[in-house]
Amino acid sequence: MNRGKIVAIITGAISILLAIAYLLLVQLLDFRGEMKPAPTSQLSHQSSVVAYSLPEYGQAVVEKIY
Repeated sequence: MNRGKIVAIITGAISILLAIAYLLLVQLLDFRGEMKPAPTSQLSHQSSVVAYSLPEYGQAVVEKIY
């Protein structure tokens, strides 16, 4: 066998092993059951937005909006 065929066989074997490992990982994660959303009761409902504006000449203006 020449070097190109050996590299192709090794690369193919690695690809198949990675595909099988991926399928096993997906099955393991799927086996855990239904995904439930995170509880929102403990989150704060306050949010803030920061706006940056860059005028043509001068310094940047930063505004915090609640």
